[in-house]
Amino acid sequence: MDNRINEIRKKIRALRVSMLEADAIMHEQINQDEECSEIAGEIMVMRAAMSLLVQERARLGDREPILVNSFFIPRRAPAAPRPVSDRPTRRRIDARGPENDHA
Repeated sequence: MDNRINEIRKKIRALRVSMLEADAIMHEQINQDEECSEIAGEIMVMRAAMSLLVQERARLGDREPILVNSFFIPRRAPAAPRPVSDRPTRRRIDARGPENDHA
């Protein structure tokens, strides 16, 4: 049974990579205002295959996440952490006025 789970996990990883590649191609076609229905259909077929693999994997009792390293560069760099500053000091206002500060 472990061999079957490992086979399914390998197929899911490969399918995810293929889906990411197909998605990138489709978005490139969209950006160039080209026809993308063929690649979109292929993505739908891959999603159906993925669904069947996930169902079979669940039936076999495998619930561990499957990690795939993405080879895409994020569009925006992650925000830099903001420095933690001390609370601003509050100045006391003397109601007596500035001439009474000497007391």
